Amino acid sequence: MIRWFIVVFLALMLIGWFSPWLQKLGFGKLPGDLRFRLFGREVFVPFTSTILLSMLAGAIAKYV
Repeated sequence: MIRWFIVVFLALMLIGWFSPWLQKLGFGKLPGDLRFRLFGREVFVPFTSTILLSMLAGAIAKYV
């Protein structure tokens, strides 16, 4: 169970780092992606984009 938490955490971090590039592709603006200000900092939580990218990675892994 802890492995899944680590994987989800790492996926959220990677998507957060690549968010400027992914926004050009339309990710980060999907319904379910949260962006809000907290204590003067902007926080981005890409739930829907993470699920979509995970499905894409799973489909690629299944066929490779």
